[in-house]
Formats: sequence, structure tokens, C-alpha cells
Amino acid sequence: MNGNPLGRLLNRLLFGIEAAFWGVSANKLRSAITILGVAIGVAAVVSLVAIGEGARLSIVRQFESLGTNLIKIESHHSSIRLTVADAEELTERVPSIDAAMPVVKADAQVKWRRDVTEAEIMGVTEEFPYIREHEVYSGRFFSHLHVEERIRVAVLGYKVATDIFGDRDPVGQRIYIGGEGFTVIGVMRPKGLGMADDVDSKILIPVTSAQRLTKSYRVNEIWVKANDRNSVDLAVVHISRIYRNKFNIGENIIPTESDMYRYDYYGYYETGNVSMKSSTHSDNLLTVTSMNELVKEADEANRVMTLMLGAIAGVSLLVGGLGIMNIMLVSVTERTGEIGLRKALGAKQGDLMYQFLVEAVILTGLGVILGLIVGNGVAELIHRYGIETVVTLRASYVAVTVALSVGVLFGVYPAYLASGMSPVEALRRE
Repeated sequence: MNGNPLGRLLNRLLFGIEAAFWGVSANKLRSAITILGVAIGVAAVVSLVAIGEGARLSIVRQFESLGTNLIKIESHHSSIRLTVADAEELTERVPSIDAAMPVVKADAQVKWRRDVTEAEIMGVTEEFPYIREHEVYSGRFFSHLHVEERIRVAVLGYKVATDIFGDRDPVGQRIYIGGEGFTVIGVMRPKGLGMADDVDSKILIPVTSAQRLTKSYRVNEIWVKANDRNSVDLAVVHISRIYRNKFNIGENIIPTESDMYRYDYYGYYETGNVSMKSSTHSDNLLTVTSMNELVKEADEANRVMTLMLGAIAGVSLLVGGLGIMNIMLVSVTERTGEIGLRKALGAKQGDLMYQFLVEAVILTGLGVILGLIVGNGVAELIHRYGIETVVTLRASYVAVTVALSVGVLFGVYPAYLASGMSPVEALRRE
């Protein structure tokens, strides 16, 4: 094997690796500190990016739990009064939408037998399960007849059902909301804590019954479902024009292609969202909001936050690289006699450079492995305490790549210094 060039090259490589391992193990404390520095950097990148990614996905899921292709119309001033008829009018006038649902919200006292609690009431129509993409868990949802005849029936969110009835079946039970008796006909499937505007903690009743309960014909919001994702922006523009004309908001402004991004005085339009103002009100009178656009904006904002967290954590990788360079420089200084002796015995410049580079790679590699283990462990620990974390393969890949690159980069200069020494100079220093 020693007689051919390939065998000699392999022997030199194996000997360089063996010498590198010896150099690392001979200075255990310094090597451990260097490995720890790299590990902290990798663990910081992995864990912080996992926290940022978890926050991003959590917010996106909260918006998506409301349903897809949704548009919310909301009045912010007493001069703008939305009604049930407005929702019916939208389904007739806007071809790009499938359904529209008026919503009445109110807080009320809920009583069952001797138990009394406070809960949020939502007055909706029979379109709620379709528009909000929320299935019934047990029983059934109310029909158009219930809404039209103001029949006092209720469908409970999963959490409020368990809070009031415990393990009992709520369907068929009679509860009192604001002093009026309602028959429970269904329970909605659980969405999860904080999901879908916390619908699990709400009681759904026909919108007409809610109006009688609140003694008002006004509705708080109108939820609209577009035909598909491509129809959402068109529906937003169409709906905004209808309400500008209806309530004389910015009546002198006719939306055109040049208005697609901003109304300078009366309000503004950004793709998917419209806020309407008038010359006599500084606040928004009415907003038309695309949930798809909110998901997109929240996703982009959290991606930026995740990148910032990763960049901040990446600084510790740079510090770890400087630590590698310092350790290797000290190692070169302390081992000048060894370097001189090896060169005197025939070691070439490339052999020495290879040895010191391998030492840097070993230190970095061990630090990377330890950092990945610690980073995943920290992310899992944080997740167990209730904070959403998601360890991504991309974050781990970037952390490993950067750490190895930094280790090699900061190991080049000490390796170059070691390989450039003359045997006489090295032995004289010793």
C-alpha cells in the first residue's frame, strides 16, 4: 500500500487526522471551552428561530381558523348602522361572494338551574357553519326558519358547554340568557384555545333573537365569504364602493386603478383592506378587511421577526469562531517545537496546514452536534411550558453550515502560520 501514490496520500491524511485528535485531546480544557462557545451559538440559532417560527405559525393558524376567503365589514361609528338587510343586499349585488352573514355581539348572564355565569353571545344566521368552516359536534345548527321566526334556540361553543354542563349532554336542555329561555339544540366542534376568535367560549343564537335580546336592530359586523381566493380582492373593492355610496363616505372619490393603493384624504386602500373616512371624522367610519390579507401580513411580519432573532443569535456563532481562532493561535505558539521537529523530519507545509484545519473542524463539529442537541432540547422545554415552538430543518441546516464555515474560516490563519514556519525558527523558539 505504501508503494503507490494513493496509499501514501491516504496514510498522510490518516496521520493528519490522528495528529489533530491528539492536539485536541492534549488541551482538554481549552478544547471544551471552544466547543461550548460553538454549541451556544448553534443552540441559540436553533431555539430562537424555533420560537419565532412557532409564533408565526400560531398567529397564522389563529387567522386561518376563522375560515378561508373571508371578508369582515365592521362599523366604527354610530353614524354607520349596519343591518341584517345589508347582508342580504350584498349577496344580491356582489357576484364574487357566496354568502354574507350579519353578526350581533353581546355579553349576557347565562343561567342553567342554579348555576349562573357570564358569556359572550353571538347572533348569527344559518350560514355560520359554512362561512366560518365550523362543524357541529353534537345535535344540529339552527335553520333559516329559526332565524326568520326568531325562535329562541342556542348552539354552544365546546368550552362553554363543558363549563356549564360538565359531562352531561347539553342538547335538549333549557338555559336562560338575559332572563329569556333558550333551548340548546347543538354543540360546536372544539377549535382550540384562542382559535377562531375564541368561538369555543361563545353561545350562538339566531341573529333576530339576539336583536330582540339587545333591543337593537343594529349589527356589529357582517362576515362575507368570497367565491374563491382570487375573488377576495375584487369583492373587497366592490363592497367598499357600495358602502361609500350608501353612507356618502368620500362621495367625491371614484375608485380607479390609480386609487388601488391609497386614498390620500378620505381613507386608504391596500390590497385586500379598505378603511373609510370622511372630511368630518378623523377616525375610520367603516372597514372592509380581507382575512386572507391579514394572514399574509401577519406571516410576513413574523418572518421578519424570525430572521432578526436568527441574526441576533448568529452573532454568538461569530464569537465562537473567534474563540476557535484564539485557541488555534495559542496552540500554534505552544507547539512550535513539535512543528519544527515535524518539518525537520520531512513534513510538508500542506501536512501541517491540513492538521490544524482538521483540529478546527473537529472542534466545530463537536460544538455543532452539542448545539443541535441543546437547541432542540431548549425548544422542546419551552414548548412544554405553553409557548409554541417549531424546530425547522432549514434553521438547523443554516446553523450547521454557518458554524462549520466559521470554524474553517477562523482556522485557516492559524493553520497558515503553523505551516509557514521554518524548522530552524520553530526549534529556536522552543
